[in-house]
Amino acid sequence: MQAGCVSHILQRVEASIQQRRLLPREQKILVAVSGGVDSMVLLHALHVLAQANRWSLSVAHFNHRLRGRASDADEAFVRQTAKKMGLPFFSGRGDVFGLAVQSKLSVEMAARNLRHEFLARVARQEKLSVVALAHHADDQVELFFLRWLRGSGGEGLAGMKWRSSSPVDKKISLVRPLLGLTKAELLVLARENKMRFRHDASNDSADYLRNRIRNDLLPRLRKNYQRGVEKTVLRLMEIVGAEAEFASAAARNWLENKSVKRKAESVNGFDQLSVAVQRKVLQRQLIPAGMPADFELIEQLRQSPGKFVSVGSGLSIARNGDGKITLRKHAAAAFNADELKIKLSGRAGRFELGALEIYWAVKKYSGSRGRSPHQTEFFDADKIGGEIILRHWRAGDRFQPIGLKSAVKLQDLFMNAKIPAARRRELVLATTGTGEIFWVEGLRIGEKFKLTGQTRRQFVWKQSKMAA
Repeated sequence: MQAGCVSHILQRVEASIQQRRLLPREQKILVAVSGGVDSMVLLHALHVLAQANRWSLSVAHFNHRLRGRASDADEAFVRQTAKKMGLPFFSGRGDVFGLAVQSKLSVEMAARNLRHEFLARVARQEKLSVVALAHHADDQVELFFLRWLRGSGGEGLAGMKWRSSSPVDKKISLVRPLLGLTKAELLVLARENKMRFRHDASNDSADYLRNRIRNDLLPRLRKNYQRGVEKTVLRLMEIVGAEAEFASAAARNWLENKSVKRKAESVNGFDQLSVAVQRKVLQRQLIPAGMPADFELIEQLRQSPGKFVSVGSGLSIARNGDGKITLRKHAAAAFNADELKIKLSGRAGRFELGALEIYWAVKKYSGSRGRSPHQTEFFDADKIGGEIILRHWRAGDRFQPIGLKSAVKLQDLFMNAKIPAARRRELVLATTGTGEIFWVEGLRIGEKFKLTGQTRRQFVWKQSKMAA
């Protein structure tokens, strides 16, 4: 490393480590290294600072096996770098795609889970309590937009902390010494000091939302709205994070005071708390109970004391006037087993299930169908095939409505649409002969069965309710 650049960057990294007490002297550290520029800068910086601080470093690399030979080359590169530095090296591999499919996770989340499990396993094996990660300021900004788009609350929008617990083992600390540096600064440092690093081509793919934020959204914001968008967002994250911590602390104190039964006059009632603290009080009770602490459920509970809200089959929840959460189990309604298999012979036909009556027809498709009549849907006839099954919702059903990139639990769609539990079991859905859902009563049609420029025949579907 060149002296001037090394001095500047090391001063900033070392200052962050000391001011935030990330790494005490004589600390044993497991450094997570992917081979990219971020982790290579982290490894080199800690290696240079290690002697003065008497740190003992080990290197860990997880091969996600997502890019074939390129992934193996990353592993070989990190292994070689650790050997040159005289540092212990640990590697691991995992089937990311397999876990994503099996657990119904995104590829990114499956990769993250396997990576953290590997790091925690190595740390326990080597009796290490600290893992250093190479997240930097740009990662924080990207994470802010990811979580903002997903509707996260204040704690989520605050982003990553300089020090946090491993999601796998709370006894293992994760430290992020580079959070105060931008990606541009890391690149300058690496190039001026002729550091070798690997480029992950998947970071350029528009298939991942984080990449689209990094490569499309942020450049647009810089160019058209705010040149210093990163600085503005980081400042906002700091403010939101501090306020979220305050609300959480106030909620925790209120709950603790309630639990020791202080005199009524010394503890404000739930309705006297600020809205932010009310939400945190409910959230702090929902999460340990294994309940989905999402905004909609919290607001339903907060605004309607005493009213039970269904949160799944056989389970509902309410809060009383004191803000206390109560769970109530009840007999789950049985799933309706009615089913009807239909062979689509001819050009048109009619069938019914319960009170629902369906008229269908197969017609040529010229690329335009005009305005849709009431209660009428249009599908690609060739994708539906020659047989369909009409039935009711069953546990585990998954459906991909038009506009979504992947299938989700039908139960989640019902909850988002605020369809009552009893009503869900009355709704009718239609599947292909192979069992793939293409239509659900009251919801959008299936993404895979929509009309496209390649459609040659359209399947016209008109529903109506029969008189009782």
